[in-house]
Amino acid sequence: MDLRIFTEPQQGASYDTLLTVAKATEDLGFDAFFRSDHYLAMGSADGLPGPTDAWITLAGLARETRRIRLGTLMTAGTFRLPGVLAIQVAQVDQMSGGRVELGLGAGWFEEEHTAYGIPFPKEKFGRLEEQLAIVRGLWETEVGSTFSFDGKHYRLADSPALPKPAQGRVPVLIGGHGASRTPRLAAKYADEFNIPFASLEDTERQFGRVRAAAEAAGRKADELVYSNALVVCVGKDDAEVARRAAAIGREVDELKANGLAGSPAEVVEKIGRYAVVGSSRIYLQLLDLDDLDHLELISSQVMSQLG
Repeated sequence: MDLRIFTEPQQGASYDTLLTVAKATEDLGFDAFFRSDHYLAMGSADGLPGPTDAWITLAGLARETRRIRLGTLMTAGTFRLPGVLAIQVAQVDQMSGGRVELGLGAGWFEEEHTAYGIPFPKEKFGRLEEQLAIVRGLWETEVGSTFSFDGKHYRLADSPALPKPAQGRVPVLIGGHGASRTPRLAAKYADEFNIPFASLEDTERQFGRVRAAAEAAGRKADELVYSNALVVCVGKDDAEVARRAAAIGREVDELKANGLAGSPAEVVEKIGRYAVVGSSRIYLQLLDLDDLDHLELISSQVMSQLG
């Protein structure tokens, strides 16, 4: 089971804070550092000192880290034109020496679009499908050849399809709870399918849909990685769990029901149940980015038991 750290900087974090967490992620043996792609805080958070851009952040981290994978859950398709996104991701992949992964979604948070003057189209899923086809197409076009695309939403003509990523194939993540279109897109374009904040039952059901869609598309279902994203709140004892839950404005019982919360033994046991239904990777949503002791505890007493 791979454990990856997943942050939500729009809730309030500077680049320096993210750098500190990313370096701790690397030093403590976690597999990857991922971040969300949002420009507006949610809920009661003040979001100070203000938003940081996902791909600018990852470019900086690419030069400051050496081992961990770097990526997004999920880049909002509404924020970036697909040709520009392909260039950005390829460049950051080069800067990291081939450690980047692209999670790409349709975009959903209308308020942040209104706040920063970003168009919020009604038809987002069709745009997402074209974006995936374009990004993949640009990266897979041989050097010296050109790439063209004539879609409903985007048109590219005679693109040199440069630059290329450092990796032969940048892993693409697609995720969500949709019952039909999402599994179909994952089967066609994804290397990994991620379901966020889902119960064991919903996870098993959605993984089954994606596996069936992959087989229908002529792929082996096991070609994809299947993963979860879950909020994490671990403590050495009940008092520490309660303190960490209060720091992120959550209740312990709710976190135990909907996330990974409790003692290290409780969290290891629940991760095992996700493994049984097909998950091989967990993105631990870390909400208090100043609590590095939390990361150390997860590394020493949770990750160490997972092999």
